[in-house]
Amino acid sequence: MSDFLVAGLGNPGAKYENTRHNIGFVVADLLAERAGAVFSGSSAPEMERAEFRLDGNRVIILKPLTYMNRSGDAVARVQRFFKVPLENMLVIHDDLDMRYGRIKLVRRGGAGGHNGVRSIISSLGSREFPRLKIGIGRPRGEMPVDRYVLSRFTKDEANRLPCLVEFAADAACCWMEHGIQEAMNRFNGKSVDL
Repeated sequence: MSDFLVAGLGNPGAKYENTRHNIGFVVADLLAERAGAVFSGSSAPEMERAEFRLDGNRVIILKPLTYMNRSGDAVARVQRFFKVPLENMLVIHDDLDMRYGRIKLVRRGGAGGHNGVRSIISSLGSREFPRLKIGIGRPRGEMPVDRYVLSRFTKDEANRLPCLVEFAADAACCWMEHGIQEAMNRFNGKSVDL
């Protein structure tokens, strides 16, 4: 038996709720809700954590509250404290390079321009952990990327968001229950029916 750590990335506070960069938080919330787990800050103000059991294994759902650029502080702290093998740690985050509605699981890799993932790689000293990337598309026109990721979803995107979040949560559950290869086979290259 081995613990699992699922880290959904985002920024804390009402200012950032329902923004594209916070989709990792939204998926983490749904995973906890499905399991009947409740987030608590406990004695660690830099994170919220929820736990449940899956087939006898502890599953830790983590939301770092250190802002995106320092996500690695909380993720590495929990990973080391619970001695979670890196292959049992899934990081869920937004991805500019995929259109809205697509998701992709990968075994490992670089940051791909994502500051939260870059922080985690730096804190862990390793790129050897799976990710679940959720497409948010790129900005149209002249909007800078940093402003785009912190902007709220359009009305149309917001209406379709629950389906996308359910789809991503299904992929995370598949990863926990069947492993990365099976999850990639089932979910990569597919789009939620939005």
